[in-house]
Amino acid sequence: MKFYIVIPAHNEETHINATLTSVVQQTKLPAKVVVVNDNSSDGTEKIIDTFTENYSFFTKVNTNAPNEHLPGSKVINTFYKGFETLDDTYDVIVKLDADIILPENYFETICNHFLNDSEVGIAGGFCYIQKGTTWILENLTDKDHVRGALKAYRKQCFIDIGGLKKAMGWDTVDELLAQYYGWKIKTDTSLKTKHLKPTGATYNKKAMYRQGEAFYRLRYGFMITLISSLKLAFLKKRVSLFFDYIKGYWLAKNNKVDFLVTPAQGVFIRKYRRSKMLSKLKKPFSFKS
Repeated sequence: MKFYIVIPAHNEETHINATLTSVVQQTKLPAKVVVVNDNSSDGTEKIIDTFTENYSFFTKVNTNAPNEHLPGSKVINTFYKGFETLDDTYDVIVKLDADIILPENYFETICNHFLNDSEVGIAGGFCYIQKGTTWILENLTDKDHVRGALKAYRKQCFIDIGGLKKAMGWDTVDELLAQYYGWKIKTDTSLKTKHLKPTGATYNKKAMYRQGEAFYRLRYGFMITLISSLKLAFLKKRVSLFFDYIKGYWLAKNNKVDFLVTPAQGVFIRKYRRSKMLSKLKKPFSFKS
């Protein structure tokens, strides 16, 4: 399969060399890699230039987004600056962060998943973060979810969902919409990637409110937002985040912020989220005969 990669990068001189090196060491190489240098003030661009000079399938795009690091809109705007330079002859498009180290068989395995099942629309491995001398699973989401740091999309799935939303929650709504349109999400536990910069490390207070706003824009409704906020705050081990998320939800509701999905999609999403929650509640009460 022919796949393209877009890598947004902002002040990533500490990590990006390792990321790009792991890309060129793949057992299956991408047809094109676009690295988007987003207003970096460190040595990020110089490192990117080293790869564009040595590998013909690498290109660089410079852009100048606002400095404020808000999740969603900034990174996806940057992604599209690179995506817009590509032709449409790809089979798979990959959005990859600039602080990831991939195992050498990563893309070969991902492409095989797409080849072996025509219903797989999104695929990816798992992010691990360093704790002392060991690497542990960055356990912020369910194991049937592909992290936004390393998402691969089949072309038709990417088209069906309308691409990536330029908003907080883009890496949740993409999978929900993919399933709405009948696509499968494939996660592969054997693909263990190293995430060099933990998720949310540079988010500010406004970004915390944006998570609650994202729940509103996904048409979760208050009860699902309440449960999702509790879960996420628990996983991040910060009780204060729960109140930030709930405040963000009500701010969005009171300000009548635009939704990211249609009413029909919202019905599907709420039904799906409720079924997932119920299935987890049943697990402690299930016994093997």
